Amino acid sequence: MAYTYDDQNIFAKILRGEIPNTTVLETEHSLAFRDLYPQAPVHVLVIPKGPYVSYDHFAAHASDAEIVDYTRAIGEVCKLEGITIDASDGFRMISNAGDHGVQEVPHLHVHILGGRRIGRMVQPAG
Repeated sequence: MAYTYDDQNIFAKILRGEIPNTTVLETEHSLAFRDLYPQAPVHVLVIPKGPYVSYDHFAAHASDAEIVDYTRAIGEVCKLEGITIDASDGFRMISNAGDHGVQEVPHLHVHILGGRRIGRMVQPAG
């Protein structure tokens, strides 16, 4: 997958207000909302508002303000959801990229999962 951004992806439509969401946090450069199909008691997606395909694309091309805002938004979501290390037993943050990473939506997003033990993300090779 190249860094070509598809402005018809579901997250772009959410950002334009064409598809509703359950917002957890909105900042100048980021939006966090509940996953429609939660895989844990807490399952929030955090996306930048800019047209970034993956984290490496974001890191290379986003402004410093976007990077700081996005990073802080992720931390604030964890705080709001009560899953920080200080408040609980922690969380998992996942960002898939490209075909090998099984990325389903071509817009950078992280999944914040918490509220229970998540289990191994990758099983050891057998």
